[in-house]
Amino acid sequence: MKLRGTKRLNDFAAKHADASPALKTWAVMVKAANWKKNTDIRGFFGSASFLGERRVVFNIKGNKYRLVADINYEIGTVLVIKIGTHSEYNKWNL
Repeated sequence: MKLRGTKRLNDFAAKHADASPALKTWAVMVKAANWKKNTDIRGFFGSASFLGERRVVFNIKGNKYRLVADINYEIGTVLVIKIGTHSEYNKWNL
């Protein structure tokens, strides 16, 4: 998959250093993936939650952080929409 929105990942990791290794691992796994549908993601990330056809919520660092991505299966892209703490996620209007 092509990963878009890496600036958001880097900016977040700069503020939350403990998230950096988990975000790097997540990014490597996403780039190596070739997802065609939501169920393909379950093989990589069993705790992912789905908000419709394209929006996926990933738990990062044992659910301490949440990452929301828009996945376009047709063109093979994953766009990072938001990333934040679990409490911040609870306030987002997705």
